[in-house]
Amino acid sequence: MTISKPDWVTEGIDLNRPNPARIYDYLLGGHHNFAADRAVADRLAETRPHVKIATVCCRAFVRRAVNVITAEGVEQFLDIGSGLPTVGNVHDLVHARRPQARVVYVDVDPVVIAHSSQMLDDEPYVTIIEADVRDPASILEHRETRDLLDFSQPVGLMMTSLLHFIVDDDLAYRSVEILIDALPTGSYVAVSHAWLSAGSRESFAEMTESYKPAASSRPRPRASIARFFDGLELLEPGLVAPQFWRPEEPDDPFLDDPDAIRVLAGVGKKP
Repeated sequence: MTISKPDWVTEGIDLNRPNPARIYDYLLGGHHNFAADRAVADRLAETRPHVKIATVCCRAFVRRAVNVITAEGVEQFLDIGSGLPTVGNVHDLVHARRPQARVVYVDVDPVVIAHSSQMLDDEPYVTIIEADVRDPASILEHRETRDLLDFSQPVGLMMTSLLHFIVDDDLAYRSVEILIDALPTGSYVAVSHAWLSAGSRESFAEMTESYKPAASSRPRPRASIARFFDGLELLEPGLVAPQFWRPEEPDDPFLDDPDAIRVLAGVGKKP
């Protein structure tokens, strides 16, 4: 079947192949997705009926983390695995408090790059680069990263809903270590990661199988996720499910159900 491509989709993109960024967009209620993406997301929802609300909760963690980091005076952000533009983009959140703050988005997906580039055309303090977290030098040494960010000043490093897609443990830890080493004192690192708890192995096996057409993933146990914060000072309340990371309202989703979201989230400060 031939699918008509909107103008934000670049040539050479197979719309019949599901894509993690578009799946995430669909789960958030966005419109930058196609039938193949929705099919994977719907299969995920069969395994985990709360997956759409859980995705919204994870996005809310991003918003709260960015607000905390900007409140600490950070005026530049590096958002790796940024995904497709959707409500609550990091630069929108940051500029609400600090209009001249600088943001570099990083993604490996050409669709994300193409659409985000259009969206950011009139944003002098924001850019997006095509690079892979598994090759941190390609991010840190990129000309646009160096032009926009000053690594002598604190940076907010965002790696949310990203690191479970690096299935090789050594590569995942080494990549994060290189990125954190490049940050100056006073920087912050926000991470959310699929959590393999004692009671979730069977459901994650089903979810991983459903997600396989789009990407391989590796949920990790708590201790393995905590390793990504080695050398950092974890902010309160530590490494928790995203709905428990500084909730704003007593009726925030899943505050009464600690096992509803198989994700752990946290923010660390570089001393």
